[in-house]
Amino acid sequence: MLLARFLSFAPLLVLAGCATTPPSSVALNDDADCPVTLQRGQTLIVTLPSNPASGYRWHLRDVSTEQLKSLGPEVFSSPKTDVIGGDGMSTWRFEAADAGSGRLYLTYERPWESDSEPAGLFDCRIEVE
Repeated sequence: MLLARFLSFAPLLVLAGCATTPPSSVALNDDADCPVTLQRGQTLIVTLPSNPASGYRWHLRDVSTEQLKSLGPEVFSSPKTDVIGGDGMSTWRFEAADAGSGRLYLTYERPWESDSEPAGLFDCRIEVE
């Protein structure tokens, strides 16, 4: 009798084990991983190589604010804490907000060189479900 009861719930247990929950965050280090699909509430973390001491900075040119809500300003970090002006990483965090398609576009350039081509681009299509 006990075995019969257990077997009646077995299919539910199997189905529950098949259900997947998306990760709470998605990390991107390169726009080669784009386009990216996010679920509402997921955090998008974009980390790109940077060296602000050289004058180059990543500039946020286009962000679909309906789909991506900024969770704060750019954060620069360097693995070499004893070196001033060294290479490091710039990181931005966004929360997936409203459903729809959008874009995240950044350029890596010196602000005073407005006639020059950017030294780097990050262009990513975003889909929020």
